[in-house]
Amino acid sequence: MGSSPPAAAVFEHVPVLAEAVLAGLAPLAGLLAERPGCGGTLIDCTLGGGGHSALLLQAHRGLRVVGLDQDRSARAAAAERLAPFADRVQIVATNFAEYTPSEPAVAVLADLGVSSPQLDVAARGFSFRLPGPLDMRMNPERGETAGELIDRLEETALADLIYAYGEERLSRRIARRIQEQGPWGDPAHPRTTADLAYLVAGCYPPPARRGRIHPATRTFQALRIAVNDELGVLDKLLHQAPDWLVPGGLLAIISFHSLEDRRVKTAFLTDERLERITRKAIQASPEEAEANPRSRSARLRIARRRP
Repeated sequence: MGSSPPAAAVFEHVPVLAEAVLAGLAPLAGLLAERPGCGGTLIDCTLGGGGHSALLLQAHRGLRVVGLDQDRSARAAAAERLAPFADRVQIVATNFAEYTPSEPAVAVLADLGVSSPQLDVAARGFSFRLPGPLDMRMNPERGETAGELIDRLEETALADLIYAYGEERLSRRIARRIQEQGPWGDPAHPRTTADLAYLVAGCYPPPARRGRIHPATRTFQALRIAVNDELGVLDKLLHQAPDWLVPGGLLAIISFHSLEDRRVKTAFLTDERLERITRKAIQASPEEAEANPRSRSARLRIARRRP
């Protein structure tokens, strides 16, 4: 057997909306200038491979980064990528919903959703394009897998989940077929992401199976959101993050589907602690969307902590 690839190789990817993040967080220069000799901390809530943090550390010499990630392989890759910045970086093994900062930050950044390396590693079970276990956990060391979740839910509850989190109009048909073909999380009878994707596609009429979006996309999104409580932890972040910031501090969030973006937009509009900087979500340029197809659904919104 060959050796496993190093973590940095597994997590090699281009951060989405990199230029937009750098431009949107340009006011960091002024915030840091107001704190001579003290610098300031940016909390990167979804460190991943460290791509956004590396760019921001390079752009702002007085900046420090506290990077949060619950994925061990991501933390290892980020540690390697951010090593040149030495003691300007602290990496913490945690979900951002469970984190409490030790001091106010000048900025908070969150890049939501699944990273490209997680999608591209079949063993993580996120993608229907690669046969792998029905896992989908951001933190593979805790919580129930997607297969276990499916087996735990009754048919109606599973259908409701797929409809609510995937906005899938065929949710009841899909849930019925999934339950008929179970179990899905039994190690003695392993089922794969490819098995589930094939089953979901079979619930669609033949012409609809050949569209630009794979028929299983919405169902996989729904299961991943549920397994990781993604909307719950986002709601908690939107509630807590403004209190993590110094007056004038920046909150930047990149979302990847409407369920997330609506929550961010609403919070930035209604939270009296925040002032919107972006009136409309910033999207990838045509050039970036062409070079990195996964950036096409990214939406960046930025707000400022009021004095």
